Order: sequence, then structure tokens, then C-alpha cells
Amino acid sequence: MVTMAPKAAVLHLVLVPLLSLLLLAPFSSLALTQDFCVASLLLPDTPSGYPCKPKLAVTANDFYTDVLARPGPVFAPFNTSLASANVKQVPGMNGLGISATRVDILPGGVVPLHTHPEASEFIYVLNGTMLAGFISAETNVAYTKTLNKGDLYVFPQGLLHFQINLGDTTAVAINAYSSHNPGLQITDFALFANRLPADVVSKVTFITREEVERLKALFGQRQVPS
Repeated sequence: MVTMAPKAAVLHLVLVPLLSLLLLAPFSSLALTQDFCVASLLLPDTPSGYPCKPKLAVTANDFYTDVLARPGPVFAPFNTSLASANVKQVPGMNGLGISATRVDILPGGVVPLHTHPEASEFIYVLNGTMLAGFISAETNVAYTKTLNKGDLYVFPQGLLHFQINLGDTTAVAINAYSSHNPGLQITDFALFANRLPADVVSKVTFITREEVERLKALFGQRQVPS
């Protein structure tokens, strides 16, 4: 049996947990090694973010946008507009784990069921009244809350969530994310803008073929928000 000297035993007890923590550390976190890494958007994205733009080419505009100062384009049939400020609009967000959107939900409008695979999110209401909610992936329990001006609500990462305007004026909110590129999958587009035959979609959703064909016609020609 191999025995250790007291000093060696102490070092072993300290270094092994420390090395384990280092192995678990997020090596993709660019902030650990440099002040920032402005995205070079001409190069492909990677699991740890975009490659860095040369520091001499970086300007203040790489960290700035006014896109949230006004509503974005309205997406039919949801009657909602979306303005995004992620790494594609603000290259300086690359690797920082932050991004945001402005959502303007017109009267009768909705933000449909969707997920952000790469980020948790919170919504902060600037104006109006809305119903916000998400669905647990483990229990299928829905957690909903009526939100008014000044309220904040959290959507855990990857879970289906939505918002509905409950008032007769436009509801406005700022949504913040824990990723520079949170990703987006809208359930309606996933189900009805795909290339699966209508009979296959009908079988896996238990929706009649006629209704599937109607929804495919509705969503198949729509622009997917980004």
C-alpha cells in the first residue's frame, strides 16, 4: 500500500478538487482570457462564439445599437413585432452571455409558444397588460402570470413559453437572455412550416389532415422571426 507524506497528502486533497473545478469551468467564456471578443461576423459561428475581430478594427459602434428604441417588423399572423439585439446586431456581445429583444404585442396579438435552446430569459413589461407563461418539461404543468407595467417574469432555459396581450392597447416589453445568441424555435413553424407530408404531421399530432394542410398553407409562406 502506497502512503503519502503529510505535505503531499495535503497537496493531494487541495489540488484534486481544484483541478476538477477547472475541468468543469466554461472554457468558452472569453471574458476569462481577455477584455472582450468582438464577433467577426464574416466568419462562421462556433459552439464557443464567433472568432474575434482584430482589436485594431474594433470601434465603439461594435457595442452599440438603437434597435430597441422602436418597434420591429410585425409578424403575421401573431400581430406582434420583434426587434432583436443579439450578437448579430451587436458584435460586442460575443461571448458575454447577454442579449435582448423588444416585443410589441398589438391588441389581440400573441407571442406564440416557442423555446430558446441556449438561454434563460426574463421579460420586463414597459407598457400594457399581458399573460405570460411557460410549461414544465418534466411535469407539463403550466406556470402563468398576469403582468402589468413594471412587472418582471422569468422563463427557464429551453422551456416552451408565450405571452398574450390582455388589453386594448399595445403591450410592450424588453426581454433579456443569458446568451449572446439564445436561439429560437417557434412551435407553429416547427410543426407546419416543415417539409413533412401532411399525413405524417396529422398522425403525429392527432390534428386532422385538412387542418394540417390549412396550417401548412398559413405558416409555410411566412417569414420566421430571428
